Amino acid sequence: MLKSLSARIGNVLILYGGWGLFAMSFLDSSLMPLPLINDLALIMMASRRPALWPLYALAATLGSVCGIYLFYGIARGGGKYIWRKTTPQSISRAQRWLERNDFVAILVASLLPPPAPMKAFVLAAGLLRVNATRLGLALLVGRGLRFAAEAWLGARYGPRAEEFVRHNLAWASLATAVVVVGLALFRHWWFNRRRPEDSSQSLPGSGAEPK
Repeated sequence: MLKSLSARIGNVLILYGGWGLFAMSFLDSSLMPLPLINDLALIMMASRRPALWPLYALAATLGSVCGIYLFYGIARGGGKYIWRKTTPQSISRAQRWLERNDFVAILVASLLPPPAPMKAFVLAAGLLRVNATRLGLALLVGRGLRFAAEAWLGARYGPRAEEFVRHNLAWASLATAVVVVGLALFRHWWFNRRRPEDSSQSLPGSGAEPK
């Protein structure tokens, strides 16, 4: 029944163009899950009007970010109540990732399509009171990359892109997430590698003293 209701809402909102796409992404990221409906609607709209694909990608991105911010605000205020309605294991895993690197964790979660536990990460971010600016930047990058890629595929390949995304969105998003995590780990390793060298150079008496 929920899937049928979600499909009906998507069919109505798609009639309103970019504003409908904004509303779909907002609902999917906050109050009412619309799994993949907003992604497929984005591709379809971009295939019909290819010149407007950047605008459609922007509308989907901003709608998703605003919806997540709403959920984040609710989590900060009443997170303990929501915690009891979710799976404790998923929240605990999300919390461990956020404690290591909140920006990368949110970025990776925002790249992945359903059934990735995005709301678990947002709930954990609210409970941990993750910086709202860092949260927003990670969401803009992650959601922006995902929706821009989908809109471009729709504009470039038309209806064929919808079938491609249905079968390959999970793999493509996972590959992108792996690249992001790899770059983050390399950056962490590189700075840790340079830090001992910098500290040793700054020690008093480490170099020749002027006569």
